[in-house]
Formats: sequence, structure tokens, C-alpha cells
Amino acid sequence: MNFSAITTILFDLDGTLLPLDQEAFMYGYFDLFARHCTLLGYDAAMASKGLLAGLEAMMGEGDGTSTNKERFDRSFSLVSGIDSESFNTRFAPFYDEVFDQLRSTSTQSEHARQVVEYLTDKGYELVLATAPLFPWQATHARLRWAGLDPALFKTITTYEHCTYTKPHLRYYEQLLNEIDRRSEACLMVGNDVDEDMVVQALGMDAYLVTDCLINRSRSAIDGLMSGSLNDFHLFCKEHF
Repeated sequence: MNFSAITTILFDLDGTLLPLDQEAFMYGYFDLFARHCTLLGYDAAMASKGLLAGLEAMMGEGDGTSTNKERFDRSFSLVSGIDSESFNTRFAPFYDEVFDQLRSTSTQSEHARQVVEYLTDKGYELVLATAPLFPWQATHARLRWAGLDPALFKTITTYEHCTYTKPHLRYYEQLLNEIDRRSEACLMVGNDVDEDMVVQALGMDAYLVTDCLINRSRSAIDGLMSGSLNDFHLFCKEHF
């Protein structure tokens, strides 16, 4: 790895900068979503089916012609029978008034603040390369749970402007094009072997954070640079 060539650090969020119980978070999100839909007068069961369909649509390959939000909205409306435009308008306050209840599924790590502050002080460009499956409000909220200011990141991937998501390589290719960086100038830091380490196929180096390790495919990780988030902080002090 040519450390001197690195100018940009790409960080995953959930399980990396933000220690998170992924199962508890998703269960809680679906529960709060259904309850809020009921309060708004929607059929919660149909809305939940639409939510699942929308998520599946975003996680599919896609052709790059529609944003993830547009793909979600089409599938949500088709399956639920609810007009997505009016639903989005009425549901939007959820992210300011209700979503924060899910904070309890996460913990704040001092190492996240320390490593972000260290790299910022050293002049590195930081990018939040989190799976773009949520509106920007939900992503900014989770950054605040981590004790981090969204303004520290040059780019934050959300479903409003991305047309792919992880683990598709086109998600990363689109992101590199957006920030105008070559893969050799970037380091990806994440906790998911399948979704984050895939950047190596593009010639990008990667560091696997093991505090909340996800390895669905049970891939061998012996050859990867890896360690806790604190280990990564020490790694940065040694090399950057």
C-alpha cells in the first residue's frame, strides 16, 4: 500500500463509525414506521409491504437512470397502493420527531471522534460512504448519534442522489466520479466484508473494522488490513 498516495478516506457509518446492533435497529425501524403510518391514517400492513419492496428495489442492480429514491418510490407505490409523493410529504416529520428513538440501538465511540478529528487535522478529505438506503435526515441523525458533525464530510451518500448501493461496484465508481478521485488515492474503512471490502476489485485499499464485523459469506479475512476502530486510529497515526 502506497500511503503517500492516499488523499481521501471513505468511511462506512453503521457498525464502523457508529457501533450499532443492526438487527435491533432494523426491527425497531420497521416497528416505528408501521406505528407512524397508522397515526397518519395509512394501512400499516400495506405500507410495510411497500417499504420492503422499496428496499429490495434499491438493493437491486439497477441501470443508473434513476436515483435510489425514485426506485424506492415507484416500488412503494406499486406494492402498497399509496401515492409516494403525498406519503413522503406527510411522513417526512418522522425523521425529526420519531427516528431518534432508535438511538438506543447504537453506542457512541470515542474512537470515532478521535480518528475523524485526527484525519481532519492532517488535511485528509473525508467521505461518508454509507449504504444510500435512507433520506439524508436519517443519515445525518445517525452521524449525530456517533458524535460527528456532518459538515466534516465532503460527501455523504444518501438515497436522494445515488443510483446504486452497496455492494455493487457501480456505487463506488459513481462515488469516485463524484469526488473526482482515483481509487488509488482512497482508502475504504468499513465493517462489512461483502459490502465494503469489495472496493479492492477497483484497485482501492481497504481497512476492515472488526468491532461490529459482518461477514455473511464467511470469506477469509486473514489477508486484509483489519482491527478495531481504536486499532485503525493507531494505524492512522503510524502511516498518515
